[in-house]
Amino acid sequence: MANTTVYQAFRDTAQKWGDKPFVCTLPETAEIYGIEAGELTYGQALERIDALRAGYAAAGYGHGHRVGILLENRPVFFLHWFALNSLGVSIVPINPDLRAAELEYLIGHSEMIMAIALPSRHQDLVEAAQRAGQPFAIMADGDVPPMVERAASRSCDIPDENSECALLYTSGTTGRPKGCMLANQYFHYAGEWYRDIGGLASLEHGKERMLTPLPLFHMNAMACSTMAMIKTGGCLISLDRFHPRSWWDSVRESGATVVHYLGVMPAILMKAEASEKDRQHNVRFGFGAGVDRGLHPVFEERFGFPLLEAWAMTETGAGASIIANHEPRFIGTSCFGKEMPVVEVLLRKDDGEPAQAGENGELLVRSAGDNPRYGFFSGYWKDPAATDEAWEGGWFHTGDIVCRDEQGYLHFVDRKKNVIRRSGENIAAVEVENIMQQHPLVRSIAVAAVPDAIRGDEVMALVVPHQPIETQEQREQAAQEMVRWGLTQLAYFKVPGYVLFVDALPLTSTNKIQRGELKTVALAALDNPACVNTNHLKKRQEA
Repeated sequence: MANTTVYQAFRDTAQKWGDKPFVCTLPETAEIYGIEAGELTYGQALERIDALRAGYAAAGYGHGHRVGILLENRPVFFLHWFALNSLGVSIVPINPDLRAAELEYLIGHSEMIMAIALPSRHQDLVEAAQRAGQPFAIMADGDVPPMVERAASRSCDIPDENSECALLYTSGTTGRPKGCMLANQYFHYAGEWYRDIGGLASLEHGKERMLTPLPLFHMNAMACSTMAMIKTGGCLISLDRFHPRSWWDSVRESGATVVHYLGVMPAILMKAEASEKDRQHNVRFGFGAGVDRGLHPVFEERFGFPLLEAWAMTETGAGASIIANHEPRFIGTSCFGKEMPVVEVLLRKDDGEPAQAGENGELLVRSAGDNPRYGFFSGYWKDPAATDEAWEGGWFHTGDIVCRDEQGYLHFVDRKKNVIRRSGENIAAVEVENIMQQHPLVRSIAVAAVPDAIRGDEVMALVVPHQPIETQEQREQAAQEMVRWGLTQLAYFKVPGYVLFVDALPLTSTNKIQRGELKTVALAALDNPACVNTNHLKKRQEA
């Protein structure tokens, strides 16, 4: 069988480097998850994958089915993913922070027929499936797969590179998250891109140990990190999440040679007192995005390795990934390098004309060659109109505002789309508005980003209440009630961190929110004594 599926890529690596470690679970992560610490080799993993594969096949799972996975960053995530992939089953990774309204939408929209989930979340998922009216089964790792009640839509077809491998949901601008259909080719190309980019990001085959705290329901960890290690026979060290106090202990204990980061991480790590241990590690480079420009050079000087800023989206995958992996990197700026010959870039101004050097324009990208969509997502599930809109004119429209300097390097400026980026999570303002609008206190609501020194953005809500709220005590009580309710419906990071009750929202003549004016009003609201800070309520909820 040709190396066309993710399972086959893993199998090929296991046959070549069977005794090499595939995943490593550190003691701290093992204790948090309640699993065994240690390493699992490629050969050992393949044996377990093939056993799972047989169980799923016997239960009737096949090409065209979708199955949800809510296992956080546990090694078993990969085992179930690859086993299902071998049969042509697409997986839907589920963010464990999602709550009632989000789970209902995800299950219903994706049409998943089953989920493998932590036992503590079974009830949440079953209830969400019932509300969505979606036939649904559920199992825990170690259970016998429940029998399939309906045949797979493509049961007669052999899975290939164009078969859907995963359905990843990303925040859109129109309210509901969009399901990005990602083919096997998408994952293959992500790993091959990382394997081959070279420069400061060079990977040594059979030797790398890549540590990431990023979640497996994001493309960075699922596609870039995982597939890069599979394509090079390296070891993936997945943490449950980023722990600032133990981060460097994890780096040293794991023997990590590469680390992945979000922009918020360097800012937090720089707050710790300098130590003689700061450079006692094996890390050659960090891979990520969004590091604070002022902290970038001082971080590298203190810890002794480069932070390589990159740009990509779930939709683009590695088809249009751009990374500052060669000198000069212009650290201390917002530079993320320049495109390689396999990527075409166009910066387009609001008037439709191409932006010249030094001018801002929306970043439009495509793959060079005969197929401009090579390595990109296959489209938005159930939304061909949105897919066509994103690809208008034969270019993928990213919604990011970028400037190219005189030397040809690209610099990030701002987001054109109405998306709030908090600690690496994309939050659609409209989604938050639509859910929070359902609270009985709310007559109308508008949500915007306000700056946060650590998280990048925070969520600000301007609320027109049904009844006047006159005292500060009443404002605080009402805001906290709204946010606590929001935490039952939305992931904690999406709910407002600030609430200001207002008499009216900035609206257009057609009663649409003036997003530009809203940003100005929201920023000014931070200095308003009547603004209620609800950040202390925004805590990750345990299952």
